[in-house]
Amino acid sequence: MTISGVVAAPLRFGTGPAAAVLGAVRVAAPATRDQLVADTGLSAATVNRQVNALLEAGLVTERPDLLGHSGVGRPKVPLTLDRDRFCVAGMHVGARRTALVIADIGGRTLYSHAIRTKELAATDASAAVDRLCELLAELAGRFSGRQVLWAGAALGGVVDDHTGVVDHPILNWDRQPLGQRLHEALGVRVSVSEHVQAMAAAELLMTSTMERTGSSLFFYARETVGMALIIDGEVHQPAHGAGTIAGLPVRPGVLDEQPVAGLQSVIGTAATKAAAARLGVAASAGVVADDRARVLGEAVAAMRDVLNPDEIVVAGDAFSAHPHGLEPVQAAFDATTLLPQPLEIVPTSFGVQVPDAAAIAVALSAVYADPLGVVCGTYPRS
Repeated sequence: MTISGVVAAPLRFGTGPAAAVLGAVRVAAPATRDQLVADTGLSAATVNRQVNALLEAGLVTERPDLLGHSGVGRPKVPLTLDRDRFCVAGMHVGARRTALVIADIGGRTLYSHAIRTKELAATDASAAVDRLCELLAELAGRFSGRQVLWAGAALGGVVDDHTGVVDHPILNWDRQPLGQRLHEALGVRVSVSEHVQAMAAAELLMTSTMERTGSSLFFYARETVGMALIIDGEVHQPAHGAGTIAGLPVRPGVLDEQPVAGLQSVIGTAATKAAAARLGVAASAGVVADDRARVLGEAVAAMRDVLNPDEIVVAGDAFSAHPHGLEPVQAAFDATTLLPQPLEIVPTSFGVQVPDAAAIAVALSAVYADPLGVVCGTYPRS
């Protein structure tokens, strides 16, 4: 089943020639046609056709002002994304903070607005969804000089990406038609995605660090925990929705009075404050921070041993809060993993802005999967 105006986010690198050329322009800009031939592996004729189509669509622009003195002829004129014609709108509904974001087609944030999520929790679910959609539409209206190409929403809980219907237990949302309401408010097509998968997509689509082949494990921990797997340039989206690692058994140490607990129950603010109160120390005390880092390192190691990814990227305040950064997490990971190959845990490229990047990535994923189809209104093709 699908809902008119709601399209499942592809969360992958585009495979067509237009997608390849647009992606190469994003990464290498300013880039010449000759450079795009080398970067994409496409023929010069194919690159020229796609560049001309992207120019006509308004997604890229020629920049003769950046032409070096040695450049002669049109193939040497640099190309960049046209960051002024279009934009996308996105929202990330988090456990503590909800972000509303407008970004250009390169993923650069043009404007963002944050709302305390607890203010939504006190509101009727349907009214809360309507209000969020209205606020994002108002925000997009401030950029009337740009055409909104797509809208995206990312949130925890259960997401039906084909219908945009969501459940959010923390907010007491049950079967809320977020995608349809967002489509009605903005008048553009909409994608809705589980938030950790969306964060993984941001790492994939909006940076130049992640490879198109191989596998990557993305692990998030803040008030909630989650993970996503990227395989050969595509975020894995299970047919029946994202799985959960909230109940992954861990040894909590001082974070819980039980010898074994579920991961999500011991890494959030409430758990660390309760542990500190039991010990009579500050919530930021080393004994609390050390055990949280150890728990996270051991949890990541357990998932690494099951999935054996080529790369691990982590995000969320639970990972970044320790005074020594990821060092104690890495040490616990190294001591726990049973696989012989060393593997470095790396932080997200987006730092504390990863939720905002997730919202943008959901909105941009269709654009980078089929740029000409999105602009012309033919994506997705039936």
